Order: sequence, then C-alpha cells, then structure tokens
Amino acid sequence: MANTATTPEAAIRQNWERLSGRPGGKAMFSWMLGRIVPYTGSMGARVEELRPGYARATLRDRRRVRNHLRSVHAIAMMNLAELSTGLALNFGMRPDARSILKGLSIEYTKKARGTLTAEANAPVLESNEEREIEVVTSIRDQAGDVVATAVAKWLVGPRR
Repeated sequence: MANTATTPEAAIRQNWERLSGRPGGKAMFSWMLGRIVPYTGSMGARVEELRPGYARATLRDRRRVRNHLRSVHAIAMMNLAELSTGLALNFGMRPDARSILKGLSIEYTKKARGTLTAEANAPVLESNEEREIEVVTSIRDQAGDVVATAVAKWLVGPRR
C-alpha cells in the first residue's frame, strides 16, 4: 500500500480513506490489503465498509474457498471472521497501540453457500493500555441467515 504512515494500522486507514470512495476503490483496497497480508489475501475477501469500531467484508462463493460438501469451507469463514474483527478493532485504535490475535472461536449454524457477509463491531479505544478485548462477528448468507458467529480475543497494548 502506498503510504506515508508510520504504522500498519495508519497505512490501512490512509489507504481506505484514499480509495474507498472512488470507482473500484474498495476492490483495489482489498487487493492491496491482501498483498500486505498474503494469507488473508488468498481467500479474496472484499472490504465493503470500514470505520472506527466497525468493519463489513464479503466473501464470494467460488471453488477456491469450497469444501467437499460444495459449501464455503469452515476455515475460509474463520479467516473472514479474523479479517472483520481485526479491521474493526485496529481501525479504531490510537497510533501508539498495537494488537495481536490471542484466540478465535467460531460456531457454524448452517451450510454456507453464496456470497457471505461478515460484520464486526469493536470498541473505539481511547488509550493504549494493555488489555484483552473480545470482538464478535456474525457471518450471514445472501438471504440474511446467520451461517456462523465468531468471537475473536485480541490483546491490545502499547506499541513497542
């Protein structure tokens, strides 16, 4: 991502603000994010909305994210959950804070087919004090049915 930012979180914020309002900008941002985080980029998710404490991302149903049951693979949904919770949290953090994922649990409630949407809400942090924060995301199919719910445990603290 082209940036003058000093932290990865600042680079994400700067590029989202620069690209998201332009035609094709969300797709370009998502591609750039995938270049920075290759494993996340491998699933081809698209960031649809991003603001401090909120993220919404979609994942198209296609062969590369499917399992042998012809539905979206459980780990692809887990990855989508990590992406949405991490973006929601990190977009609302102070520049002198950092986060690392400590745990991620997910409950699958329905076979996932079609385009999936993950929405996550996180607190907007006013300090960089060390603490653990849980961020929940729901993953829905095109009909709006919840196919999975995930809880991510993030450790937030001062940037070292």
